[in-house]
Amino acid sequence: QVQLMESGGGLVQPGGSLTLSCAVSGGVISPATVGWYRQVPGKEREWVASSGAYGRRMYADSVKGRFTISRDNAKNTVSLQMNTLKPEDTAIYYCYYKHHAEYRGQGTLVTVSS
Repeated sequence: QVQLMESGGGLVQPGGSLTLSCAVSGGVISPATVGWYRQVPGKEREWVASSGAYGRRMYADSVKGRFTISRDNAKNTVSLQMNTLKPEDTAIYYCYYKHHAEYRGQGTLVTVSS
């Protein structure tokens, strides 16, 4: 069973930066697509970014140019560097792993507020 554990969420002021991390266990990330979703309670889940097994990185238009996804296959971790944060980035952020099946972590809360 693949398990994912996110960390790094918190409160940050608008314009600030935050880095989320995701540790994956029970499966190796090297052949998998990994990425991040976010969700505001009561609203639909939004895909944020992904990193494919061959290195292709993709971003939602809402975060392009501000967020950077990275992966460390040796450490089996995934990160999301978030810069120039806006109040509308406030959400619970979930890391996901997709290889034959999809798994998701419990999420970490990011609040962007002054």
